[in-house]
Amino acid sequence: MKEKFEIDYSSFRTEVSKRRRSATTRELTKMAYSAPKNVVSLAEGMPNEETFPFSEISIKLNDGSSFTLDDRELGAALQYIPTQGYPPLLQTLREFQRRAHAPPLWESRDIIIVSGSQDGLSKTLEAILEPGDSLLVHDPFYPGVEIVVSPYKIELIPIPQDEHGLIPDILRETLRNRKLSGKKMPKIMYINATGMNPTGVVIPLERRKEIYSIACEYNFLILDDDPYHFLHFEEVEPKSFLSLDTEGRVIRLDSFSKVVSSGIRLGFITAAAPLIASIELHLQSSHLHAPTLSQAILYRLMKLWGYDGMINHFKWIRHFYKKRRDIIARFAEKHLNGLADFTIPSGGFFLWIKVRDIKDTWRMLMQRGITEGVLMAPGAPFMKDSTKPCNAVRASFSKASYEEMNLEYLDV
Repeated sequence: MKEKFEIDYSSFRTEVSKRRRSATTRELTKMAYSAPKNVVSLAEGMPNEETFPFSEISIKLNDGSSFTLDDRELGAALQYIPTQGYPPLLQTLREFQRRAHAPPLWESRDIIIVSGSQDGLSKTLEAILEPGDSLLVHDPFYPGVEIVVSPYKIELIPIPQDEHGLIPDILRETLRNRKLSGKKMPKIMYINATGMNPTGVVIPLERRKEIYSIACEYNFLILDDDPYHFLHFEEVEPKSFLSLDTEGRVIRLDSFSKVVSSGIRLGFITAAAPLIASIELHLQSSHLHAPTLSQAILYRLMKLWGYDGMINHFKWIRHFYKKRRDIIARFAEKHLNGLADFTIPSGGFFLWIKVRDIKDTWRMLMQRGITEGVLMAPGAPFMKDSTKPCNAVRASFSKASYEEMNLEYLDV
């Protein structure tokens, strides 16, 4: 039985990433947090907590429970911390991941807290992709990927999807053809496997296994951006790529934006320890660490609720959004019959609509739609070439009220 991953991760680091070195000041902060309490630190450039204008922060939850940050805990919540994250929250998240996904060889992995999954996405791709490298994506895909890689002139390799997500046979054929033609092989695939943005697809388990097998065969990493993992509408909880990862190929992005608060700006990355160490150096050179106050609040929430309480909260949110999905689906079936094609989403926030008898929805939505008082996302930005005409529309059902979604037209 393997005790650690056998991948040479140096081949998945850019030359810039290899040249990065840890900041001594950041290492001193880490040492100060782990040092015995009797150690006096004169090393760090930290402001004195007595100068902070806050004495107490109280949080009241929707269920009536509450907690308060004060004294030493508040001082820590308002202070610099190690780049990897607020130590009590780090430990809580490690235990959460272990229980939620049961990843193989857990001791060879680590996590790092980031300012939302977009921050994690950006730092991960910057650490792995060189100018001229290629990136596998499902087509259509989240446009936040394109804005990260386009300045580096990364070649996007789009793989079509059907009602079950990315098509493995086409993925394998694409890779085989690239290899035979001598083209540079991709280091990494971006995938949003549950409640895919924009299509709402949840990739079935057998297809996930096949995609993972192809990653092993062609030696690339899988960047699994999974903010909707707990917002699926399936009977059975989807197994994540992390839970299938026997070789250390999966970099998992989790986000609290959809399940706690988008303004809290917190997410975390789970990956093989060498990859986390590389990503940490990129964080050190930018914003040092994710917001400490947000991390302290999240830690107290997770401590108060425990693992089961968090899972119950996710179940409630899932029910909330499933009801809204059902409403917009009925509305679409009633009013778009004969005008457009769509598949009812299996998770996430979005309904992906393809309008018949029209080549491009951009003007329809960005000019006429706004004039008529409706704003939806045109499909072109979700495609590899966003300049080409696209007949698709992404409609979000997460935030608009039932009245705004024209509930009165439905027999509910």
